[in-house]
Amino acid sequence: MTKDRNESHYWSVILAGGDGQRLLPLTRLVSGDDRPKQFCPLLSGGKTLLEETRARTARFIRQERTVFVLNGLHEPFYIDELASVSPELMVVQPENRGTLPAILASLARIIEFDEQAIVGFFPCDHHYSREDTFVEGARRGFRAARILSNSVVLLGTKATHAEPGYGYIEPAGITRRRTRVLHPVSRFWEKPSLALAESLRQRGCLWNTFVMIGRASAFLDMIQAAVPDVYASFRQVLPPRPARLRQGLDTIYRSLQPSDFSNLVLASGCSGLCVLDVGETGWNDLGDPDRLSATLALDGVKSPWRELWARQASTSPG
Repeated sequence: MTKDRNESHYWSVILAGGDGQRLLPLTRLVSGDDRPKQFCPLLSGGKTLLEETRARTARFIRQERTVFVLNGLHEPFYIDELASVSPELMVVQPENRGTLPAILASLARIIEFDEQAIVGFFPCDHHYSREDTFVEGARRGFRAARILSNSVVLLGTKATHAEPGYGYIEPAGITRRRTRVLHPVSRFWEKPSLALAESLRQRGCLWNTFVMIGRASAFLDMIQAAVPDVYASFRQVLPPRPARLRQGLDTIYRSLQPSDFSNLVLASGCSGLCVLDVGETGWNDLGDPDRLSATLALDGVKSPWRELWARQASTSPG
């Protein structure tokens, strides 16, 4: 790979503040407590999902420019795992209020360090069986976001089967012989029926990984246009004279309602959205226990909890 001379402004944000409610039955079985899935050793070698995400993003973003968005209520679960991380790189939310506040809070922190930042957002509950393909796609996404300074680039991965539990991105001007290039976003389809999911797959729509890359300024402009009231709530921690973030978040979060970035910003029809087809990455969002178990079985990943989960599921009523 040719070194990108602009990579000094590349930042990653690992979104690790979710509660993981859908996977709680499994995480209780594995860990014996109610820790969210990102802090649970679900993968081979005893790795947590957070560890896997950190290792993946470290392949293209330096550790000193990786920010973690966390929930203060989860501190017992991450304090040891992130012991080597500078407190300045941890955005600790008072509680979970959804992805929109999490993204705004992390942008406020990054802009304190680098107003020219190009930021990639990475959920920490994903798995890629073809990780090299994803990493190369992410690198291309950063280069595209550097050139398209007013745009946000979404990474879409090939839909290998009809999956009604996923979101789909319909690129504009798609054809069956589409190459892996950037396309404007025509439409989002969130959790379609099985029949519609198959139709979307056949016409070249992509699974939405929710990995997004863009200049910090482009994200802020997009959020301000789509949800000005939420943006205004964060004004005290944004330029030109931001307050200290930790104290500011305590005040801001008291009046915030839960809000989802996909529904309120991406699906609002805002301009400047592009999708990059990164090909077949073997992506899975590990959203429920059965999907996680099936994914690891397909990849040949051995995990001691899989047999326990299968035994418990077979003896459950109904």
